[in-house]
Amino acid sequence: MRVTVRLFARLRDIAGAAELARDVAPGATVGAVWRDLARDFPQLAAYERTISSAVNADYARMDQAVRDGDEIAFLPPVSGG
Repeated sequence: MRVTVRLFARLRDIAGAAELARDVAPGATVGAVWRDLARDFPQLAAYERTISSAVNADYARMDQAVRDGDEIAFLPPVSGG
């Protein structure tokens, strides 16, 4: 299956791209996609406990299954005033 991963802010900086196409195994979850990214970009691992995720623009938990063609977004925590 092929999914599109969108990364924002510091996550984008670490990966060097705002959007990545990734091949994932059937039955993969959002968490599996994240772990695969963290293997390729080890600095991402530090954000695992604080990121938010979404599938097709709807917030999603890490145990949610993904489907072929899905867009998965990972967002780091934000601050501001």
